[in-house]
Amino acid sequence: MSKENLRKDTTCLNCNHEVNQRFCPNCSQENTETSKSFHHLFLQFFEVFTHYDNAFWRTIFYLFFKPSALTTAYVSGKRLSFLPPIRLYIFISFVTFLSISLFPVDSARKIETKKDKIRIPSIDSLKIKEKSVDGLTKVGILSQKHNDTIKKILKKTDEIDVNEVADFGYKSVKELDLIQKNGAEKIKITSTEYWFLKKWLTIQEENTNEEIIQKFSESFTNNLPKLLFIYMPIFGLILWFFHNKKKWLYFDNGIFTLHYFSFLLLLILLLFFINKLFLLFDSTPILKWVHFSIKTVGTFWMIYYFFPAHYRFYGEKMIVSVLKSSLILILNLVIITILMILFALYTYINIH
Repeated sequence: MSKENLRKDTTCLNCNHEVNQRFCPNCSQENTETSKSFHHLFLQFFEVFTHYDNAFWRTIFYLFFKPSALTTAYVSGKRLSFLPPIRLYIFISFVTFLSISLFPVDSARKIETKKDKIRIPSIDSLKIKEKSVDGLTKVGILSQKHNDTIKKILKKTDEIDVNEVADFGYKSVKELDLIQKNGAEKIKITSTEYWFLKKWLTIQEENTNEEIIQKFSESFTNNLPKLLFIYMPIFGLILWFFHNKKKWLYFDNGIFTLHYFSFLLLLILLLFFINKLFLLFDSTPILKWVHFSIKTVGTFWMIYYFFPAHYRFYGEKMIVSVLKSSLILILNLVIITILMILFALYTYINIH
């Protein structure tokens, strides 16, 4: 970034000290003009995070291709050559989730629309399916009992068991309440099922399937950074628990965690853009294979990365490091799975 023009007045605006050079000898504030253009503010925003010099690109290179090298350098005191861990995480997190939020999930909507069309078949298509079922019965492949059951499902008549919650079996909240209040015990559902179904039917009454998916996706995406930020201390605590408390302070494990999570977000961002790039081209067997290969390599690198990073940073024997890394990943996977389920439930509850 080019240097800005100095003020003609040599009195520091911050501490009123005499300034003979570019920076105040008393408080170190730069004695430049206070009026800034939007262009300057835009560049300054990225400069705050990246320094606009080799430190940013060196940090990204080390983070992506040299597991734990960045953490080792920072903990050992070599800090001016790289971005600070917190600043790095905030910047990558900001860019990742901003990019994801700017692009609509078109593919998911198309799939959902296609499912809607299949879910509501035409009368002609039902007749064809019923004839096919009758044909199987005539040749003895399908019994008459199963024949009748399949036809009921195809027609979606009231004779279908209301406990078949895959199709939910209810047309509205009113119908659900009537069955739950006046129906026989065998067709009533538990209080937990009732709560979920009532919530779902309420959402369906006010939104189309497309809108539900969009709202869930937006809510999930917008709140995911909060979940990751909250989970980082837990990840660091697990690392601290598995290692020598005297040699490795929680601070050291925290720096390792910040760098590892920054790597995960950076790889997610890269795979996201690659996926969007492939969507611009017509789908062919070769492109599908290339796309699948890239996603496979990316997923493998995401999991494998932790093992060399752990081994190089903590300096333990290979077998011990692999064992600890495996246990740490499994434990975190269990905890993350539980948190993601709770988070998905929270998102579901807050859809309106």
